[in-house]
Amino acid sequence: MEKILVVDDDLGIQKQLKWSFSDYEVVFAEDRSSAIAQLRRHEPKVVTLDLGLPPDPANATEGIQTLAEILSLAPQTKVIVVTGNNDKENALKAINLGAYDFYQKPIDSDTIKVIVNRAFNLFQIEDENRRLSQQASNVGSIVGASDAIVKATKMAEKVAKTNISTLILGESGTGKEVFARHIHETSERNGGPFIAINCASIPENLLESELFGYERGAFTGANKTTKGKIECAHKGTLFLDEIGDMPIGLQAKMLRFLQERVIERIGGRQEIPVDIRVICATHRNLSDMAEQETFREDLFFRISEITINIPPLRDRGNDIMLLAKSFLTNYNQEYNQSIKGFADDAIAAMLQHKWPGNIRELQNKLKSSIIMAEGSFITADDLGLIADSNNTKMAKLNLREVREEAESNAIRSAYQLSERNLSKTAELLGVTRPTLYSLIDKYNLQELKTVES
Repeated sequence: MEKILVVDDDLGIQKQLKWSFSDYEVVFAEDRSSAIAQLRRHEPKVVTLDLGLPPDPANATEGIQTLAEILSLAPQTKVIVVTGNNDKENALKAINLGAYDFYQKPIDSDTIKVIVNRAFNLFQIEDENRRLSQQASNVGSIVGASDAIVKATKMAEKVAKTNISTLILGESGTGKEVFARHIHETSERNGGPFIAINCASIPENLLESELFGYERGAFTGANKTTKGKIECAHKGTLFLDEIGDMPIGLQAKMLRFLQERVIERIGGRQEIPVDIRVICATHRNLSDMAEQETFREDLFFRISEITINIPPLRDRGNDIMLLAKSFLTNYNQEYNQSIKGFADDAIAAMLQHKWPGNIRELQNKLKSSIIMAEGSFITADDLGLIADSNNTKMAKLNLREVREEAESNAIRSAYQLSERNLSKTAELLGVTRPTLYSLIDKYNLQELKTVES
């Protein structure tokens, strides 16, 4: 049975709340010291806190300090502050400090029960997301639980065991280099160098010398013999980003290297053997380019022995929030901030936004919002996004639909992470297998049971 901590020195209210919260194990505290002791002992997910605590119940200072200490010790805890009927100012102050919600006396059992149930549901959803994020993080830098990302990650892990040439396709900003690094880091070559070069960012007349190196005196300004990127990647991995922008004349020399695994520096005559894995990436359609003779067909076939497709962020569903939470944690540390999460309108806006810049755009918006945010939670305005007003209102008012959608999405995500095993899915979600079956029936996810059987 879940525990709830009630912090209130009024015995009458304690009895009323104990009766109201009959579905939970209720523990009590009368002041700040006993509240902190109970928090440490029981680790409740939800706390109701009367701001009018002794020694001066008429002054909310003690209650506010208790709130701050609770959130400092257990920042994920949902704290519902209870105030006097005319104390809205302190209630708003508590919300700004990080309280989940507030309720004004006199207490109505039905109303506060709804608020508490909602707090427990939100804690569970956030906890599931944290668990999924942690599980996703276990595959290196790749964060995500959508079908397409799980499939791409499995392909990358299989490719890592071989030296096969790999082509990674996806729009700009989808994380193609992240996948390339993951392949390198999970391969036997992880002790060697990972050398990346963007074929679109280097002028055509310099790209050849960057890749193959040059001998002293090979051209004006060549004052010393210099290794190229290919040679520097010996015993490691060479990542050719945006290979679709490689000049057609240089493609022939690259094809010969991939076939023979030897290079000649510019101005040199000696063949130099190089042992490397080659991973290429592009946002272009190389098959169409080959038909139009703007990209060599034989090179296309050589670099695409295995092809991994990375979906755009707009097609990754709840991965948007998994990535956002992961970046929030990293940027909080990097910029010494303590942002607790995302407001409802920010979540709605992120899920509705089309993300033309993909993950790179999400990173940039989160960086700026963490620095500029005024409160403890990032808003849509902080992100520079606008949520659909109708959807936002529904998200705030129809709690049942929000909970059902969040729970069904969490089940689907855990199901994919658990490799379609229902026992592992239940374990990941922290529920029993019968409870999982009940939820599958409740949310009409029958295809999950069908696949396993």
